[in-house]
Amino acid sequence: MYRLCVRRCASTFSLRYTTINEPILEYRRNSNEIQQVQKILEEYQLKVTRIPCIIDGKEFWTNDIQKQVLPFDHQHVLAEYCYADKSIIQKAIDRAAKNQATWNAIPIEQRANIFLKAADLAADLKWRSRLVASTMLGQGKTVFQAEIDAACELIDFWRFNVQHMAAAMAYQPTSTQDSDNSYGYRGLEGFVAAISPFNFTAIGGHLASAPAFMGNTVVWKPSDAAVLSNYIVYKILEEAGLPPGIIQFVPSRGEDFGRTITQSHDLAAITFTGSTKTFKTLWKWVAENIDHYRTFPRLVGECGGKNFHLIHPSADITTIVNGTIRSAFEYSGQKCSACSRVYLPRSLSNEFYSQMKTIMEKQLRIDTPLKFDTFTSAVIDRNSFNRIRMYIDYARKSSSTKIIFGGECNDSVGFYIQPTLIETADPNHKLMQEEIFGPVVTVYVYDDKKYDETVNLVNQTSNYALTGSIFCQDKTILEKTRDRLVNAAGNLYLNDKSTGSVVNQQPFGGARLSGTNDKAGGPHYIFRFSSPLAIKNMKVPLTTFKHVSME
Repeated sequence: MYRLCVRRCASTFSLRYTTINEPILEYRRNSNEIQQVQKILEEYQLKVTRIPCIIDGKEFWTNDIQKQVLPFDHQHVLAEYCYADKSIIQKAIDRAAKNQATWNAIPIEQRANIFLKAADLAADLKWRSRLVASTMLGQGKTVFQAEIDAACELIDFWRFNVQHMAAAMAYQPTSTQDSDNSYGYRGLEGFVAAISPFNFTAIGGHLASAPAFMGNTVVWKPSDAAVLSNYIVYKILEEAGLPPGIIQFVPSRGEDFGRTITQSHDLAAITFTGSTKTFKTLWKWVAENIDHYRTFPRLVGECGGKNFHLIHPSADITTIVNGTIRSAFEYSGQKCSACSRVYLPRSLSNEFYSQMKTIMEKQLRIDTPLKFDTFTSAVIDRNSFNRIRMYIDYARKSSSTKIIFGGECNDSVGFYIQPTLIETADPNHKLMQEEIFGPVVTVYVYDDKKYDETVNLVNQTSNYALTGSIFCQDKTILEKTRDRLVNAAGNLYLNDKSTGSVVNQQPFGGARLSGTNDKAGGPHYIFRFSSPLAIKNMKVPLTTFKHVSME
């Protein structure tokens, strides 16, 4: 469960730089980390943090003041922030475009050391506790879920990006007696727009910082529901030495931001994590303005999923039960990779349901994340609450589904939805096809003799292809199933749950309507934000225009 607890490598760049994954702190009772996090939790709960727009290091305020509340106590205001209007967004764009050439001219070694220092700052309890506490409060994560996201994954992104860059720089093209040839990496001409989600603080920080590391300037729209934690990421980068104006921090309304960036002549790229619908809209707006751009904008997107657990009759029952509990219900199913459809053989169904109901009824604590024995807490906001409840109500009314356990919804204090287990007799049911993004998992029970047909169902039912799991103890069948589902997921797990990718261990991303599959956390992601330059330096004068064949 825990990564090898070895301290990190020296945080200075070299062409031989390598790193390891950040160790996960355990937050045991009376540990230093738990005491520090509790102190910061109390600090944030006793005040309302005010968060401005930031352009070139200067604070800007508008009259459009918004509030970030606690999902598990929606009367409690955690932070106040302002939406940037179109003029402020445009100012951020103009300044970012102007700053890009100067930032790109800074040697990669210096840029790398800024992000390595940011990683070291985030690893220290002073900043780590603020990342974890703000994610617990603002995004409703338990201490463990906040630790693996806001601390470990963010640190890993910053360090491994440097490792991947160092490895890439080892390549140089072949030179000859006549010419010296070189190959280097430039930032994109213009600016990069980063649009980040609520559910992972690390993704917010990475979407803004990965392009910046590669020599780009970034206009960053954080999620409304993650403003505080994302602001803390910005402050860490600031303390690490990131110059003003490299990342412009502009909370704003989605349409105002999207329209303004896609209408800009200087748009070089959009990096996005969120819904498929929104990403499609951005793509259409880019297409509408394609004749207006200086360069073809690159679109990098990670969208939703309808992630599966496919269970073979040979599967280990304990593994599939615990894996499904974790994948479907950790962080209330608000992970892009969360399991939301299960294909279960009839021979295992009684035992599966029995064990699932026992855990869900007696062992899962659904409560405030401020109680450290809580398994999961409230969903993020009222819109999510209403959408998830709509699917549960649909299941109650549908003739081909029945709720096995759960389904209770209560928004009197926080946006609480009880983890819900549903069975359907229709493998093409709406609940087997559409992303719900909540603690709801739907099970289709198949005849053991129809495993082959069921594999086809897994591949054909959904337009998403993000994550999936195959549980099977028969090695031959496991390998054949893996090969048949090669296009059904970008991250495929064998005898493990569909969530939990780790930077540089399972680079993350999916295809079909799940996104552009650029694999954040892998060696190629950062180069989506680079425009390589190949240079030939000719050493020998050209004395004739004739080729030998002409003589």
